Amino acid sequence: MVPSIPQLMTIERHILEQQHRHPEATGALTGLLYDIALAAKLISKETTRAGIANVLGATDSANVHGEVQQKLDVYADSVIFRMNDHTGRVCVMASEEHDDLLHIPEHHSSSGHYVLIYDPLDGSSNIDVNVSIGTIFAIHRKVSPGERGTLEDVLQSGDRLVAAAYVIYGSSTMLVYSTGQGVHGFTLDPSVGEFLLSHPDIRIPSPGRYYSVNQGYEKYWTPGVRRYVKWLQGLDDEGREPLAGRYIGSLVADFHRNLLRGGIFLYPGDMKRPEGKLRLTYEAQPLAFIAAQAGGYASDGVGDILALQPTDLHQRVPLFIGNRDLVEKAEWFLKTYDQDYLATYMPHRTTATAV
Repeated sequence: MVPSIPQLMTIERHILEQQHRHPEATGALTGLLYDIALAAKLISKETTRAGIANVLGATDSANVHGEVQQKLDVYADSVIFRMNDHTGRVCVMASEEHDDLLHIPEHHSSSGHYVLIYDPLDGSSNIDVNVSIGTIFAIHRKVSPGERGTLEDVLQSGDRLVAAAYVIYGSSTMLVYSTGQGVHGFTLDPSVGEFLLSHPDIRIPSPGRYYSVNQGYEKYWTPGVRRYVKWLQGLDDEGREPLAGRYIGSLVADFHRNLLRGGIFLYPGDMKRPEGKLRLTYEAQPLAFIAAQAGGYASDGVGDILALQPTDLHQRVPLFIGNRDLVEKAEWFLKTYDQDYLATYMPHRTTATAV
């Protein structure tokens, strides 16, 4: 008797089926998403053998943010760029590791209609201690005139994103993506070298179970954030169950857990770094897009991250992301207790919200 074979949905097949819902599609976005999946396989191959492949440790250079680059940072950045610099699908790229835009080389005469923005290796400070790390991608359509991409194409608000994805390199390698039609997760089967659908139509569970924040910075928090975290811990109401605290220190890993289990991740602005730490275009926008597609919400503490118009390639932003009710509660605490902070450091947001 011939054994039955379970139906397998590869990421390529899934992306193609998504494309078939749009008769006007050219296939360029499909190809770009599959190139991202291929880059993820290459990066995963190195991260899972980092301890024996001479790719652990720091380089002798720093990135635009003054952070010491790890060898795997440089490798991942190079893989993603070289995977997409010649396909004719992308008009310009931007990487968290570079000061300026990454233009398509002139000798590649064909320039595409999509913009690729990426954080090649999120959480890279955890590489040497074997903690989960990740890669984040955001895709916009080209909006500027002319063949080559410009800064205008990169500095678009998150509500104009075409697609977003992240990859987490942990006990298994998972790729999670959305093109605005739900959120779908794929796990890499190393025995066949394919991403297989493992988490279809992800929705953030409610009620949320976890809160994720770096408690070590509490001394710098604003009064609103301090009160909000105590509320999450149930310290202001003995009759209310607290959320469990979980913090890994890799944004993708913390976000991924909360996406699947429910909860909130916060990296607020504080009195030491009022603008926040995370980058709007490389980290906050794509994860906010995915959270929204999974029924969640992301805010800078005042309003929707996806509505923010970037003004700088490496702009930083406070981030509260996860279950909608938990994020909206954070907004209430900041509005109630942090008026001085908001008026000083986010006047453009508070004014816009009031209108």
